[in-house]
This record gives sequence, C-alpha cells and structure tokens, in this order.
Amino acid sequence: MKSTEKQLAEHNSKVVVTDFLTALNKEDFETARAQLADNVTFKGAMGERNGADVYIEDMKTMKFKYDVKKIFADENDVCIWYDINMDGKTFFSAGWYKLEEEKIKSFQVIFDPRPIL
Repeated sequence: MKSTEKQLAEHNSKVVVTDFLTALNKEDFETARAQLADNVTFKGAMGERNGADVYIEDMKTMKFKYDVKKIFADENDVCIWYDINMDGKTFFSAGWYKLEEEKIKSFQVIFDPRPIL
C-alpha cells in the first residue's frame, strides 16, 4: 500500500471508530449501528457478542460512556485508550478495533473487571 493510501485508510478507520463511540455517548444507536459490519464480533472482559444488532441491543441497556484519551491507527486497525463509565464506575480500558470496508468488523476491549465483580 502506498504511503498516501495508508494515510487515507488510517484516517478513515479513525473516523469510523470515533463516530461509533461518539454515537454511543449520545445514545444515537442508529448511527452507532451504521459503523458496524452486520457480522461484527466483540470480545470483552465480561463476555462476547456476535452480530451488530445483538451488540447494539446490549448497548441500549448498558449505556456506557466513553472518554477517549488516545487513538492509534495502523491502516485498518485502531487502538484506543479510554475511560469507560459503567453504572457510575469508571475504568481505564484499551480497545482494539479491526475494520473491513470502512466498517468495524471486530473489536476487543480489555480492563481490570475486579471492581465490578
């Protein structure tokens, strides 16, 4: 991939992930859903989800809020350091988002879950 193509892929990937998190923060679940591939997979410290509709339905209930600290991109991979607020508790977390065709195809989020267990 040429340097300009790589830069464009990284920019587009960052925009998709940022739009996704911004939409979740605003509880704009339709816009958040539009950033996901239909068959997206999610893995987290507390479980897994398969499929965009399943994930979004869970987010409608959980209503997490994201405070992005830093975003790193390498072509279609985006890594984010952020605080996630869950039920009034805030956890420093890392998320790794993999994109295909400018949609989030899979992502993983890691954090120390002990304070909520």
